[in-house]
Amino acid sequence: MSSTPIASKEFFDASSIRIDTVTGMTAGGARDLSKASEEPPANSHDPSVHQLRLFVALAEELHFGRAAHRMFISQPAFSRQIRALERRLKVDLIARSTRQVELTAAGHALVAEARAAVEAMHRVRRAAEVHARQVDGRLVIGSIGAEMQRPFTRAVLKELHSRHPKITYEVRSLDIASHITALTQGTVDVAFLHPPMPPEIETLQLATEPRVVCLPAHDPLTTRQSVSLADLAGHRVVDVPPECPRVWWNFWAVDPRPDGTPVRYGPVVPDVETLFHAVSHGQAISFLPAAARTYFPRPGVRYLDVSDLTPCTSALAWELKNRSLPTIAAVRRVAESVRQHLPSA
Repeated sequence: MSSTPIASKEFFDASSIRIDTVTGMTAGGARDLSKASEEPPANSHDPSVHQLRLFVALAEELHFGRAAHRMFISQPAFSRQIRALERRLKVDLIARSTRQVELTAAGHALVAEARAAVEAMHRVRRAAEVHARQVDGRLVIGSIGAEMQRPFTRAVLKELHSRHPKITYEVRSLDIASHITALTQGTVDVAFLHPPMPPEIETLQLATEPRVVCLPAHDPLTTRQSVSLADLAGHRVVDVPPECPRVWWNFWAVDPRPDGTPVRYGPVVPDVETLFHAVSHGQAISFLPAAARTYFPRPGVRYLDVSDLTPCTSALAWELKNRSLPTIAAVRRVAESVRQHLPSA
């Protein structure tokens, strides 16, 4: 009969391990994991970021059920966390009734500070992620539309691999709504996109091309070879979500028009496919890079030249404060070198 080794008596003898009931530490300094997830001591007045995040959600929803659903937490657990936050702060934040939820005066006073704290922690995490990628030699590269397929983009990435084979990169497709905030929030390190950009974003121009108008296929103007901005004055232009800097969309909507004609806006489009849906259904028009003809042929839309429309540029972009980080500096130098050999730069 085989025998099984028996561990020493000390391994099983609970009396040989002393646990500090306040700190949760054993006599040898090891953490008692059974206490690691408990709430901090009751006399702690510092709220957790998680509690502040829940409070902000509740302040915006003014409904425990909706706020709990939004934060992927059960409603009882959500309520307990809000009460724990109130105990820590020693102030009532919520006026509860059977019919509605309202912020108290203190709740109104603190919600802006809570939101700022949550956003600050979000920035800390994002900054840490960016710097962690630098240590590992990793790049996250964003691209909007078909920019990742453009010849100049492929040339930059090919040269980057040739010069810096130890730098690895991940490519992320970005939509209209998020492609600029992806840079400012550190979701991507660099991005191939279309300026103009807000001042905190630095760019390197890689190519220039005309802009064209994207019209519904049934629009009477599609019988012509080209149009002018005056011809388009009566057409609504698709709009973009508020997180897109207005300096960017004003350029792409041609607002203001050279003759002062006011621009009328149609539906808000968060991504390229929604844009084409709006145009094909006659809800609005849009101005796009001429390359859209090649990369985005779509049923129900037509592209026309615009005789008096200024051109647009394609560029590599990065957040100004991060320009000297090793991997970002490397891709910048590569792009600058490749740019010298691009006929359209």
